[in-house]
Amino acid sequence: MSNVINRKKSRRVTIYEVAKEAGVSLATVSRVINGSEVVKEVTRKKVEEAITHLGYKPNAIAQGLALSKTTTVGLIVPEAGFSYVGQVINGLLDVAKIYKYNIMLHTINEGISDVESIVDDVIKSRVDGVIVYSDRITDRSIALLSQYNIPIVVISNRVSSDNICSVFVDIEKAIFELCSKYLASGVTDIAIVGDHRNINTTAMMLKGAKRAFKDHGLEFDNEITKPKNYHSTFHFLKDYFTDHKHQLVIANRDSQAMAVLNAARENGIRVPDEMEIVGVIDTKYNSMMRPQISSFSIPSYDLGAVSMRLLTKMLDAEEITDKEKCLKYLFTNRQTTKLD
Repeated sequence: MSNVINRKKSRRVTIYEVAKEAGVSLATVSRVINGSEVVKEVTRKKVEEAITHLGYKPNAIAQGLALSKTTTVGLIVPEAGFSYVGQVINGLLDVAKIYKYNIMLHTINEGISDVESIVDDVIKSRVDGVIVYSDRITDRSIALLSQYNIPIVVISNRVSSDNICSVFVDIEKAIFELCSKYLASGVTDIAIVGDHRNINTTAMMLKGAKRAFKDHGLEFDNEITKPKNYHSTFHFLKDYFTDHKHQLVIANRDSQAMAVLNAARENGIRVPDEMEIVGVIDTKYNSMMRPQISSFSIPSYDLGAVSMRLLTKMLDAEEITDKEKCLKYLFTNRQTTKLD
């Protein structure tokens, strides 16, 4: 109690301290101060208790915060995105319209900008929350992003903290199930094409394959990595397949899967009779190829829609039972595989 009295005598308690004490956003504290009816009763009580405990006295600026809400969400996506990024954005925009939020789009340039600096710039532009779609989220990134007192949703990576939620597809499980099925049928020569643009996804693919091989008493060590002296995956694979041939090759991006298919053809390798090919991320281009490439259907629209809805819950201090939302996938067997 004495600490509270001393604090009140020495300086004015800020709204930021109230938000931290109550474990809510600044906007939520402001809504409580302004008597908004959208705040849940349990949340309202937490804020009121924090106000009483800290001896907080609202001033005109704090009471005006509710009116200064930007209703704008920052969306960060890779500049060299896949075709399905458009569907992610469509899903996000549809939900944003329902909850009357505007979207401020920012892009990440590979090798020029990083996630942390972009998020910092976006937050300084006074957005209510941020959605990040990046395959380059690291533990360091999460530690830095967690320091911001603003809701953040990460797409494609399984991460969470006090102010961070995520929406993703379990790629590790998808590859584990695929490899397990092939191994059970006697196919053991399986290779995965590494992808420097999508480090985390590649890591998940390798982890899934290694787990499947371990379950069958084997060890996985077939990662195909493009050397730095090659400018394109296709030209590297064209040379690679002159003296290599695997029973199954798994690629991440549609362009990689097409490169595998075309490079195999250039070397007279018959697909799927001599070598089967699977692309992890399904897009419209996979089905346009001949033969059509087998792949996983990822709910890209839902990734965006669920992410935006999750962010609105965070902004309104609604209860969130699962901060890591895992969406389902579906394998589509086409002409580059011989699966039943």
